[in-house]
Amino acid sequence: MEYMKWIILFNKKRQKMKLQYSLFLGLTLCGCRQPVADRYTVTGDIKGLTDSLVYMRRQAGDSVVVDSAVVKAGKFQFTGELAQPAEVYITTKARVIPFYLENADIHIGGNADSLDKVRITGSATQVTQDSLSAAMRPVMDKIDTVIDAYGAADKAKDTARLALAEAKLDSLRAVRNQATEAFIRTHPASPVSLYQIQSMTYSGSYQELEPLFEGLDTAIRSSAMGQYLGKYLEIMKRRELGAKIMDFTQNDLKGQPIRFADYRKGRYVLLDFWASWCGPCRAENPNVLKAYNRFKAKNFVVLGVSLDEDSTKWRQAVVKDGMPWTQVSDLKGWKNEVSRQYGIQGIPANFLVDTSGTIIAKNLRGTALEKKLAELFQ
Repeated sequence: MEYMKWIILFNKKRQKMKLQYSLFLGLTLCGCRQPVADRYTVTGDIKGLTDSLVYMRRQAGDSVVVDSAVVKAGKFQFTGELAQPAEVYITTKARVIPFYLENADIHIGGNADSLDKVRITGSATQVTQDSLSAAMRPVMDKIDTVIDAYGAADKAKDTARLALAEAKLDSLRAVRNQATEAFIRTHPASPVSLYQIQSMTYSGSYQELEPLFEGLDTAIRSSAMGQYLGKYLEIMKRRELGAKIMDFTQNDLKGQPIRFADYRKGRYVLLDFWASWCGPCRAENPNVLKAYNRFKAKNFVVLGVSLDEDSTKWRQAVVKDGMPWTQVSDLKGWKNEVSRQYGIQGIPANFLVDTSGTIIAKNLRGTALEKKLAELFQ
């Protein structure tokens, strides 16, 4: 349940952030200025902003580009040029302000005590995002209501109401995803569609996303962000059900190299990605332990891959959570080579591998792992 609470809150915040930056665009976008041909200027005027610096971040392939601007009396400015429109985030001490940046004269105005209500004008791509946000609002409002109900049920420890809320959330998310996919199909030339597909890689599958990506206009797929996403989708293919697991070698807690092909030796293996600093991972560990203890005598083992950087904290977490199975790591954090090999963007994450080395299930949470193993070993 702890994992479910976390992922619900995460998704809620993430979706709200996508929606918030378009809440007040309806009346202001009609006054957009003419775009500058080859450069952008982002002018901020936020009354009461006390930050001395604000930052603008955007993803550029595997890296993040960060720019900063000095704030004077609530005013700041960014200038530069872009090859294609991009989703960017201006960060202040209090809040993140996301919007679509392009070569145009863009203005951000508002008050520091209500940064969720800033007014953004000048970005034509933002108009497209606004239309998507408006279409998504009814289902997002329903999701918010169910999330509130889930929280109340969890506080009351009412498992029946929790299960009902989870089922409703699954149904509403399916509606949300269908609406997003419909938008992407009807806006193949929009950068917004590209970024929507990217956001779906956190929970979607290669089989779901690859057709959406291929349906985008060639210019969008050929952009720098499009090429990056295309390569990432190919990595996603490696973790699809039915794919053969790739071999790797990393050191265990004793510094000894463990080769996965040797470790599995014809057994069922749960390849479990986690880290000592990951709260949802630690909450999930008891479920993995329960399944391990029940089926360890039936040709089932676990191999933990830690995305830690601190070996001491890694070791302490293993001991505290009572995990008896083998653990490996290269202590590179999110740059863990095995994690990158499979394009892991969030943890906990896991793959269940059969005796032939084929992925037969993934991301089994709560009681799902135990149920799946019961089916295999009945």
